[in-house]
Amino acid sequence: MNLDNKLIFFFSALGAFNSIVLSIYFLLFARPKKGSNYFLGGLLIALSIRVWKSLFFYYNPSLSKVYLQIGLSACFLIGPFLYLYIKSKYLKNDKINKLTKTHLLFTVVLILCVGIVYPYKNNIDLWVDYFYYIINLQWLVYIIISAFLLKPVIHKLMTRDHKLDYNEVWLVSVFFGVLCIWIAYNTASYTSYIVGALSYSFVFYLTGLLIYHKRKKEFVVSMKKEKYANTQIEETEVNHLLEKIESTLVNEELYKNPNITMPLLAKKINIRPQLLSQLLNNNLSKSFSLFINEYRIEEAKRLLKEKPHLKIDTIAEECGYNSNSTFYAAFKKITQTTPSKYIAQESNLKMS
Repeated sequence: MNLDNKLIFFFSALGAFNSIVLSIYFLLFARPKKGSNYFLGGLLIALSIRVWKSLFFYYNPSLSKVYLQIGLSACFLIGPFLYLYIKSKYLKNDKINKLTKTHLLFTVVLILCVGIVYPYKNNIDLWVDYFYYIINLQWLVYIIISAFLLKPVIHKLMTRDHKLDYNEVWLVSVFFGVLCIWIAYNTASYTSYIVGALSYSFVFYLTGLLIYHKRKKEFVVSMKKEKYANTQIEETEVNHLLEKIESTLVNEELYKNPNITMPLLAKKINIRPQLLSQLLNNNLSKSFSLFINEYRIEEAKRLLKEKPHLKIDTIAEECGYNSNSTFYAAFKKITQTTPSKYIAQESNLKMS
């Protein structure tokens, strides 16, 4: 093995090794014990097995067919673990319910049954000509389903309507990381077989750097906020300012402005943006985005009740949203239902 091959092997193996260590941590030691940790651990270990298989086969083409079967079988778990992880983190639902257990159990049983009935060593053509493509297609289907789940976040990323929070940056990084790995493996015939393993290490460390940068940035922001934390505002002044904020927002309908920002609102009521942020965070326990969205969604609810003939996209635009997906995400977050279901509920109330 020459120096170039040694470097390629080292870099690829390093990512896969660290991934296995992390997967063990999330599966066995991470606290609190919750579904998202198990799903992330499962995703990491499935990806690691796939990468190790690629590495060993690349440097040893006569590798036992058992290892090839294990590596390809692990791919069949990547998609389900990706979807379940994103679903649990994005929807903040860490309970592993009966449906989720059935979902995973069915996938594992299917892998075992196919592997026992059609072992790789006796059915090479079947695995190479059919199973390989079925596995990659299933992986892609789960990537697409996960994309639909993350649609509001991806839209925010593309349009830059709002800044992504730490959790959203992490989920988008995981999603696009898995997508890049899928692309690398499925274009390997045009590049090199080892590209899939290399891409995994690249994505693994790039994601780590992104999260480190985001955490560092949020730490700096929190330090700036702490600068004003000791600045106490008299209760009478707090009430006066909150009333002033509300009256300005309502009377001038500033919340309908899709480009409304904290500095803009602060300028309108003649206070510092930092003071406005302190008022919202300390006294209302709300971010500026949530504060504005609540006014917008109240207006949307009024329009849905009073003008049911209006299209949803028209109402979204009337309330200050540039995109339907952002409107739907905000409406669902605040009301725990969708605009169409809200209309149906209101119709049922009128009829009863």
